[in-house]
Amino acid sequence: MADFRIRPLGDRVVVKPVEREEKTKTGIFLPDTASKERPMEGTVLAVGEGRRDDNGKLIPMSVKVGDRVIFAKYSGTEFKLDDVEYLILSEKDILGIVQE
Repeated sequence: MADFRIRPLGDRVVVKPVEREEKTKTGIFLPDTASKERPMEGTVLAVGEGRRDDNGKLIPMSVKVGDRVIFAKYSGTEFKLDDVEYLILSEKDILGIVQE
């Protein structure tokens, strides 16, 4: 993952959204409209250097490559690279890190 081709700037991260299951754990199949809802969980593939405070001091990022994160539903910018969908988010749009 460290050789990802996009290097986000500042306090931004590149996330690969986790695909939603089309079947629930109990075996119920979800209709296309339910399963196509935008994912809110993903894996961090690249991380910017962090943001700078008013004095120019670098504040490092709280997330790192490989973290599984939960993010705000309609945050970030979607883009495709080699037919794979990704998101670029600001760190402030990340709500939490999933502990494995």
